[in-house]
Amino acid sequence: MQEEIKSLLRDSRHCVLATAADNQPYCSLMVYTVNADCTRIFMCTRRDTRKYRNLEENPCVSLLIDSRDQPQPRALTVEGVFEPFAGDPEKQQIREKMITKHPELRTLLDSPDAELICIRVQSVLFLNGLTDARREQIE
Repeated sequence: MQEEIKSLLRDSRHCVLATAADNQPYCSLMVYTVNADCTRIFMCTRRDTRKYRNLEENPCVSLLIDSRDQPQPRALTVEGVFEPFAGDPEKQQIREKMITKHPELRTLLDSPDAELICIRVQSVLFLNGLTDARREQIE
């Protein structure tokens, strides 16, 4: 993945998560963090939300991350798949990383109904300005 794309993923705080179920799209504004190589994106929600039910029914998602407040707007569309965590030690590490980047999430993360979400990135479409668009498949 190109460093310019990784930089946008690492530096941004918010994304729009698009899920779908029964052929009905649904968007949610989320905060997130990424792993070291930016191939996995982590978020948190409650299990009783529509977005979480959608993820369980249809694991395919799209994310929009942008820098619309910058002089040179950039946008990244991420296509990915929701994946369960491998185990509790990994979940605890991600939880701590989320609190470090987003301290306002502590209350949600402490809730017994909270669930960490992992999205494995499959491809990205990077728009740098109005005319420079690049698509990249992620192995």
